[in-house]
Amino acid sequence: MAELKMMFSNVRMAEMKQCFEKYAEGGKIKAQDFGNVMKDFGEDIAGYQLRQIEEEVQNQKSGVLTFEDFTELFGKLSTKVVGGRYKHAVDTREGVQKMESSSGTRHSFSDDEQVGFSDWINSVLEDDPDLKGKHLPIKEDDRDSLFKSVKDGILMCKLINWAVPGTVDERAINKKKLNVYNIHENQTLVLNSAMAIGCNIVNIGAEDLIEGKPHLIGLFANLTIHKCPGIVRLVKDDETLEELLRLPPEAILLRWFNYQLEEAGHVRRVANFSADISDSENYSVLLYQIAPRDLNVDQPHVGESDPTKLAELVLENAKKMNCRKFVRVKDVVKGNAKLNLAFVCNLFNHYPALEAADEEIPNIEETREEKTFRNWMNSMGVKGGIVDWSKVNKPPFKKLSEKMKKLENCNYAIDIAKVLEFSVVGIGGQDLLDGNKKLMLAILYQTMRAYTLVILQKCAKSDKPIKDEEIVVWVNEKLGQGGKDSRITSFKDPNIATSVCVFDLIDSIKPGFIHYNMVNKGENDDDKLSNAKYAISMARKIGAKLYALPEDLMEVKAKMVLTVFACMMAVDHALEKAGQKK
Repeated sequence: MAELKMMFSNVRMAEMKQCFEKYAEGGKIKAQDFGNVMKDFGEDIAGYQLRQIEEEVQNQKSGVLTFEDFTELFGKLSTKVVGGRYKHAVDTREGVQKMESSSGTRHSFSDDEQVGFSDWINSVLEDDPDLKGKHLPIKEDDRDSLFKSVKDGILMCKLINWAVPGTVDERAINKKKLNVYNIHENQTLVLNSAMAIGCNIVNIGAEDLIEGKPHLIGLFANLTIHKCPGIVRLVKDDETLEELLRLPPEAILLRWFNYQLEEAGHVRRVANFSADISDSENYSVLLYQIAPRDLNVDQPHVGESDPTKLAELVLENAKKMNCRKFVRVKDVVKGNAKLNLAFVCNLFNHYPALEAADEEIPNIEETREEKTFRNWMNSMGVKGGIVDWSKVNKPPFKKLSEKMKKLENCNYAIDIAKVLEFSVVGIGGQDLLDGNKKLMLAILYQTMRAYTLVILQKCAKSDKPIKDEEIVVWVNEKLGQGGKDSRITSFKDPNIATSVCVFDLIDSIKPGFIHYNMVNKGENDDDKLSNAKYAISMARKIGAKLYALPEDLMEVKAKMVLTVFACMMAVDHALEKAGQKK
């Protein structure tokens, strides 16, 4: 353990302890939970290694591990400590860098990807006064420049807000006179905010961002396809608009690309973002088809035989459209799939060139509740658990039996909900198959609530589920211990609308954490919303994994308010156990 303390900060050790405590009973974990703890802490261990460890623990340690036992094994297997230090190596493919550990774990990224995403970040954040000079511009010829720029968390907070405006309240970002603790707070805010907008960050910790780990370049590659009225034109004869929008972004972009090629009368089609675009012929046709004529984009150069020359012409046209982002000539010619995918996504978002359909398009705008649950589900890492996957019918389905197989799956989902003691009276598998939003949201809320309370139960080392009333009692006791005057009577208490009690609770958990000069009295809706935005960000900053939105606090949505207080209760227990309360 001494070696680990030399390698990791106290905060990182506290996070390790928190991961361990999630699975511990009486200060020990079972052998079969070792892999889960490692994974929660950002380490994926090979299956054969896990089997060997479980066998050794069963034989030598009676099947259980203390925290000291765990840290000893962690030190031998981790990619992050002395025995598994990263060493730089150049891949056999030119321009690909590897971060390789002695245990064999690798994360690779290409210089091209680094340059592409650096150029994009420079473009979208170039006018931000907090980033100019110190963080931007990122130098394309300096491999470490991108990773150094994300180190203090400020740039990543800004990038999250560019993707989903208002996610991070700027008042919560530490910007001046930063020390190691301020930086860690920023990165904790980054990770919990990223989860809140649906990013899957299971294997990424705050320390990874602080250290500027190169494999984090994947965080920049998330796609956002902006909806447009004409997207209904991409729907095939045998599908609905809802089915189209459930497809992965890559599939929708390929559908759109081929639609435009067909509209242009071009004979070729694309099935990928690598080989099929590397000669630039399809790109040449696409850009001419979607660009407004007043931009003077050149007509397709179908007869050009030199891929490099044609790629240059394509990117010149993209420049006229203000869409020369992500890719360079060699990225097109080499068929760098990740960068070309980002390039096409950018084209789609700026020039969809899809005329609105004559028929009425159904209103499929998601509600705030739907958005919350979607982001929660997207951010979750998949783990084995209560589902017996041998009972699940997996696609592709045969046409004649498709509906029956899907109904069987939906019925099984209801059966599992009953095992979890969810309230599913009047809800059947057919309701899920039919897409009954009200009933589906009812199940999703109960699932999210159960997930939150299970984490809380483990942090509290309780052998019984935590009741709502217990959370209310804890909130008021904590407020009293912190010398605060605010109290709540329930999760429906109208005083919650000002968020003052949330600020007081955060400040009771971490004394001195809230800057009360930034908090207003909440006398009108604008002030209440401003407070709520700041409160949500500050809660995430102390480690609360909140999916609730500021409007949920402002409007006192009891279901979501419960998750806010439950998450903060879990953070408090974790900090107390780790000895990190200050």
